[in-house]
Amino acid sequence: MDVLTIIGQLINTTLVFATALIFTSLGGIFSEKSGVTNLGLEGLMIFGAFAAGVAGFYAQDAGLSGFGAACIGVLAAIVFGVLVSLIHAVASITFKADQVISGIVINFLAAGSTLYMVKLLFDGAGETGLISGFDKVNIPYLSTIPLIGDVFFHAYPTTYLAVIAVIVTYYVLYKTPFGLRLRSVGEHPSAADTVGIKVNRLRYIGVMLSGALAGIGGATITLTTTGTFSHNTISGQGYIAIAAMIFGKWNPWGAFGAAVFFGLAQAVRNYVQLFAWTQSIPQEVIYMLPYVLTIIVLVAAVGRSSAPSALGQPYDPSKR
Repeated sequence: MDVLTIIGQLINTTLVFATALIFTSLGGIFSEKSGVTNLGLEGLMIFGAFAAGVAGFYAQDAGLSGFGAACIGVLAAIVFGVLVSLIHAVASITFKADQVISGIVINFLAAGSTLYMVKLLFDGAGETGLISGFDKVNIPYLSTIPLIGDVFFHAYPTTYLAVIAVIVTYYVLYKTPFGLRLRSVGEHPSAADTVGIKVNRLRYIGVMLSGALAGIGGATITLTTTGTFSHNTISGQGYIAIAAMIFGKWNPWGAFGAAVFFGLAQAVRNYVQLFAWTQSIPQEVIYMLPYVLTIIVLVAAVGRSSAPSALGQPYDPSKR
């Protein structure tokens, strides 16, 4: 295998790993731009991956094609993500609970309940049945371009959707009245309320959008990478997505770049084992590379990233 081939495959694999992080970090941006801290992205991804695995398996079992079953899985992940995110929204916005604790509760709830439901639905097995999932798609004409065709234009449908989601998210947040209002309730909720903007309503929408996108992120892993859902399908990807969001300074394009960086770290983890000089390195050291980079990036981002001014602060109209 020549060097160019390895580099091309590495970049293509990077995009595969980055896709879930892109969706989830965009979800985090919607929530936190509205002023609601969302550490529950890991749990929302787990619920999304679980819903996609179960719904996709039963849809496939009912006779739908791999693509059709995968689409059902994505829809189920969106529904699950939104419903579970409502728990966080109600606790954080309506009851003004500590947003960090609420997010952590979502993570614990996801880890325990999804494993229990998988065992219940699949006769005690630790994972769902195998799903065909999405296949990689060639973009006509572009995929035949020498060198870059197979690298960038032979990918899963979810990868193309992730790039579109970045463009749409940026446009919605910075070019529409809705985006302006959403950002205003995360920066100066009292001022926004004064001009008639429904602060809590927009915060609910932001959290629900985060649930939908994180659900898609989790579904992406089940339907493109693993083919099943088990207790370790997500394995900290939600926390890496949070790091991508922070490192990207709560900007869709910044989060996209950070997600690609973390995706590269995961891809390198797979390909570095092809080289003889890595045989003496314990496998555990190689597998912890993405998580070590996450910690390093977060430490480096301290003091350099500017979060929304009202992030994590419940809004009380009586104290306006």
